[in-house]
Formats: sequence, structure tokens, C-alpha cells
Amino acid sequence: MAVLTIGIAGGSGSGKSTIAHKIAAAVPSYAVNTIEHDAYYRDRPDLSYEARCQLNFDHPDSLETELLIQQLAELKRGNGVDVPVYDFKTHRRLPGARRVEATPIVIVEGILVLVEPALRELLDVKIFVDTDADIRVFRRVRRDIEQRGRTFESVREQYYRSVRPMHLQYVVPSKRWADLIIPEGGENRVALDLLVSKLRTVLLDYSAE
Repeated sequence: MAVLTIGIAGGSGSGKSTIAHKIAAAVPSYAVNTIEHDAYYRDRPDLSYEARCQLNFDHPDSLETELLIQQLAELKRGNGVDVPVYDFKTHRRLPGARRVEATPIVIVEGILVLVEPALRELLDVKIFVDTDADIRVFRRVRRDIEQRGRTFESVREQYYRSVRPMHLQYVVPSKRWADLIIPEGGENRVALDLLVSKLRTVLLDYSAE
């Protein structure tokens, strides 16, 4: 089975997940699966909760990208994989895994998706979502407080300590590898319509095989 892989990168709060969800919603559910790079954060049971909170989650080394590469290669071969499940409140992987079967379209999204060359080689379409910094920061603050139980003080401290420096060091330079740059994230209807049109063509070709 031919599998088209789409990588969606961009800064934290840029709208990557919104783009991924809108693309997935525009094609039949049986034809697409989405994988979050964040699910591959390394499990650190050797550290206390307080120590885990101080980890640099925006550095490439914080992610087990080698496992994602292995599993994405399996999906492209038509085989299902067991994707880790990560808990952002405890900064630990949860027991068990999420089963993901091979589908005609597989979307991988995360801030560092375009950083690792071996991962880029497995992506047929590489997208970078380019959103202004002030919008990204407000979205991140809201998400971390409302969805992850963080305090504003902890979000602010982490942003200055690691999020912004890593964004400048790794995320921004990775934009050069993108096939398509989408300004303003999920609000860019023209870019979304073009993407969906392309994917529907891919599905028609797939059905004709």
C-alpha cells in the first residue's frame, strides 16, 4: 500500500495541530492517521517530578525521534505501529500505547519535525506553519494553563529559559527544508484548500490502484 507522509512543523502555538486536524477532517477518516512528535518525549523515571519539570523539552535530544523514524518507516511499508502515549502533567509516558495502522495518508506534526535529516527523508510533503511570535506565545500560555495544569509563572519561566532559545536555534532554521510555508496557521484557507485538493487527488489515485 502506498502511504503519503506529511510533516507539519512550526513554532509552539503556530497552528500545526489545527492544520493537521483540518486536513484530516477533509478526507475520509479511514484514509488518514495523525501522529504527534510530542508523543515521543523520552520517559525519565530516574528523575523526580521537580527535575523533570526543568528538562529542556524544546531540544531535539528530548525526543526519541529514532523511534518515530522506525515507526514511520513501518507505516510506509504498510505495517501498523504502537505509538507511545505521553502525559504532559507528569512528564512521563503512560503504560500501553496507541495503535496506529497504515493508511493512505499519515500526518506527523511537531515543532522539530523538520530538524532531523533521517525523519525528513521519510516525509513526502514538508510543511512549515509560520505564525507571528505574539500570537504563538498567547496560544501557548492558554494551552499550558487550561489543558496542562500549569501556572502562568512556570510557563513564563520555561518560555525564556528554553522555548524561545530553542525556537531560534532549531525551529526557525528548519523552515528552509519546507516544501510549503503556510502563514497564519489554520486561518489560511487558500493553503488549506490547495492541500486538501492535492490529498483528494492522491486518494483517487490510490483507489484506482
